Amino acid sequence: MAISSVGAVVLDCPDPSALADFYARVLGGSVEGEGDWVDLKVPGGPALAFQAAPDHVPPRWPAPEHSQQFHLDLMVEDLDTAEKEVLALGAKPLDAEDRSRTFRVYADPAGHPFCLCAC
Repeated sequence: MAISSVGAVVLDCPDPSALADFYARVLGGSVEGEGDWVDLKVPGGPALAFQAAPDHVPPRWPAPEHSQQFHLDLMVEDLDTAEKEVLALGAKPLDAEDRSRTFRVYADPAGHPFCLCAC
């Protein structure tokens, strides 16, 4: 028996509304709240929450000497199409050159790494 269930995955960031909007465009769902805490209710998945952290330092990829903190694996049907769309929304490629792999790594506008996966 599980002790708990996932309520939300919370990301620290400098601008919660802007980062919630980025992920709403990537994942769909509805953005709720404003200010220092914004929620994204994602269809079929756990909520994402965005918490204001004015001194947020984004993780580095890949950098074993620095914590990655966490990353999201986002499942997609077509890597090339999804890549064009997330780049147009402000994502930055971190490790996307190897086109033979089933995943590519990007940073969201606040610097958090995430993977697009066609696994």
